Amino acid sequence: MRVYQCHFCSSPVYPLHGIMFVRNDAKEFRFCRSKCHHAFKQRRNPRKLRWTKAFRKAAGKELVVDSTLTFASRRNVPVRYNRDLVATTLSAMSRVEEIRQKRERAFYKNRMRGNKDKKLAADRKLVEQNPELLKMREVEIRRKAERKAAKEAAIEEEEIASEDMMSEDEEMEESEEEEVKQKVLLKNKRKVRN
Repeated sequence: MRVYQCHFCSSPVYPLHGIMFVRNDAKEFRFCRSKCHHAFKQRRNPRKLRWTKAFRKAAGKELVVDSTLTFASRRNVPVRYNRDLVATTLSAMSRVEEIRQKRERAFYKNRMRGNKDKKLAADRKLVEQNPELLKMREVEIRRKAERKAAKEAAIEEEEIASEDMMSEDEEMEESEEEEVKQKVLLKNKRKVRN
């Protein structure tokens, strides 16, 4: 089973998926979906479309020159089957993939390193140009504090009301107990008279 690469966007084309276009000179072009096929037929440049891998590599957004990428290149040299060779190849493939992922993460972190400072500088510039934004923020903070205070007051009122209800319930229970005691006393007196 071979997983091909889309000629236009470089995404994987799995078996029984995608479109294959064969030119008159017998060159095969495989496409992952009709979107890529249509763009190819319209002679679009994949380096100018932001959603392709070619654009990302040309714009410096992805790792382009790395020794781990050469391992993925296709080799059309037939090799006689050897069990040990297959085992070492599979272990090497997993190790190369780990190294490639580690380097890609490092490349991404390096590329994103100055973004926080740039964003902070842009925010400061915006605040300097529009000081009324700070006033709006203060109003928002004050309103939020007022809402929080109102919620706390409502919670306290509910607690007080529940305590009052508890005390009323206790008084009612005590009065009921006293009535029961009085009834018992009256019954006892009637029994003694008879």
